[in-house]
Amino acid sequence: MEKIELMAKEIRKDIFKTAYFAGGGHIPSSLSMTDIIATLYFGDILRYNAKNPEWEERDKFILSKGHACLALYVTLSKAGYFNESELKTCCKIGSVFGGHPKMKEIPGVEASTGALGHGLSFGVGIALTNKLDKKDSKVYVMLGDGECQEGSVWEGVMSAANYNLDNLIVILDYNKLQAMDKIESILKMAPLAEKWRSFGWNVEEIDGHNIDEIYTALTTRESGKPKVIIAHTTKGKGVSFMENVPIWHYRMPNEEELQILMEELDISRQELELE
Repeated sequence: MEKIELMAKEIRKDIFKTAYFAGGGHIPSSLSMTDIIATLYFGDILRYNAKNPEWEERDKFILSKGHACLALYVTLSKAGYFNESELKTCCKIGSVFGGHPKMKEIPGVEASTGALGHGLSFGVGIALTNKLDKKDSKVYVMLGDGECQEGSVWEGVMSAANYNLDNLIVILDYNKLQAMDKIESILKMAPLAEKWRSFGWNVEEIDGHNIDEIYTALTTRESGKPKVIIAHTTKGKGVSFMENVPIWHYRMPNEEELQILMEELDISRQELELE
């Protein structure tokens, strides 16, 4: 698991570096899911071939909370889909790397997302097709907790259970914050686990920053039902002044905050081209 932990650390660094050169980005939303996506891609769980992104037998990862695309872009670069130097073009004119991911333009991106609430239904369609075609491929969908306030999410939840899609795994990034405030201050979601169980899903709750728990949850299967992993996470994980503070949903640090962030993420001035 040490390899995954080191990769997660590097992903966190590059999330900020990408945002820094882009001039902005949803940094905390990306940091909360970093340990999960690092385990999925570098823990020998997700089947993929970076040299052949359209490999028919691949598993698919769908980032439904598309605003957290910095984490996906960085992970795909480290997995070998494209050169890491391309991340410096993020949000620049003419770049394929925008504020939300686009399929068909970025290798490894399986769905164009950003309008919240659609990624799960997209994944349900793929998982159902795989089952009908008798393919062994799995579909992993990352949802945000605020995103679960969208009614379309629950339509997908019902459909997946109706078709017994045990090849579908949802990872719910339960950091308990959304753009403007705490989830419970805007629209109460608790008790989440009971809600998903009542819809006919297998449910597992984990610490979304504990690599061992993440790995076990992602590799444990029960047949007959889709599975949701409710991952309790910290929004802004790894940067002290961002953790659990809603105002950082989309914001860049000032000079004083930048120095703290660089120390905590182990980023040098040279990496940010400050000297």
